[in-house]
Amino acid sequence: MSDKERYLFTASMDVDPAKEDLFNEVYDTEHVPLLSKVPGVISVQRLVSQPFQISMGGELKAVDPSSEPRYSATYEIESPDVLTTPQWAEAVEQGRWPTEVRPYTRNRHHTLYRIMAND
Repeated sequence: MSDKERYLFTASMDVDPAKEDLFNEVYDTEHVPLLSKVPGVISVQRLVSQPFQISMGGELKAVDPSSEPRYSATYEIESPDVLTTPQWAEAVEQGRWPTEVRPYTRNRHHTLYRIMAND
């Protein structure tokens, strides 16, 4: 990684079950492609939570993520300023997302992380 700071913005949410197929279609075919074109966006990944087991403290522990939002997207960006640009503002309001998908999302969480360099 270069010496330039980079950031990871996450958008996490749940969606009404009846709109889940539309949510995934629009996110994959419209929302991510539009946001990927915004200057300063380096990469985008979509995630869906899964239950899992982990060995910790000598025990095998089951983790149920159902109290967290099911879907997340991570956006690696060059600066927090990317999120306030006119290009970002325009991209998040294009396509079917604002009218056909966003109203059916809930439990939304947005977080910004500065990626720490490995010294």
